[in-house]
Amino acid sequence: MTTSSFDEKRCESISENIKLIREKISVAAIKSGRNYEDIKLMAVTKTVPVEYINYSIDNCGIDLIGENKVQEFLSKKDELHLDGVEKHLIGHLQTNKVKKIVPLVDMIQSVDSLHLAEEISKQAQNNGLNMKILLEVNIGSEESKTGFDKSKFFEVMSQISELPMLTVNGIMTIPPICDDENELRKYFTTMSQYFYDIKEKNYKNFNMEILSMGMSGDYTQAIECGANLVRIGSLIYGARIYK
Repeated sequence: MTTSSFDEKRCESISENIKLIREKISVAAIKSGRNYEDIKLMAVTKTVPVEYINYSIDNCGIDLIGENKVQEFLSKKDELHLDGVEKHLIGHLQTNKVKKIVPLVDMIQSVDSLHLAEEISKQAQNNGLNMKILLEVNIGSEESKTGFDKSKFFEVMSQISELPMLTVNGIMTIPPICDDENELRKYFTTMSQYFYDIKEKNYKNFNMEILSMGMSGDYTQAIECGANLVRIGSLIYGARIYK
């Protein structure tokens, strides 16, 4: 691992950022009738150098990371301090890359089609493991985003429930950008309702534990509306630098 560009001030900022985020998570959790321990904080590591990810793991108690791209995770994983750390893929996953990522992560959050779920099931069988997934909902029906369209979401539940070596642990979303906070909360509240509706149906191989929504700009609102996993990147590590 190269540390030639290691910045102590950036590390101090990461520590302070995580401390502040945890305080805000606690406040939002209490507002929603829960405790801080009920909410999982995911550190999103897209474009973040290995040394700063390791710093957040070793010094700030980060035990859940999310990576957007298969290739980026593969390029980092051997240098990351991953003992005791849960690893999720959270970005769009192409079916031709499923084989590479299934054995390496604990969960795939971004399952956006029946076809993708089928391929994950196939590769999970090939590897002799049970793969945990979340189903991604395109809650705003945006053409620019992947995810199950909310109008067709429930049509595929029974089919996915029959796929072997697959457990649906919940749902996730990225809502549209909203200038109106009330509009944003409506999307989050709808997702929360979907979460409980699916939970009540008791589908086979569904273990509805996770409602993943809320990122750096809206995580407190998401928690207040029911989220129990928030995905935060730039608010922890600073603005992303794309190469």
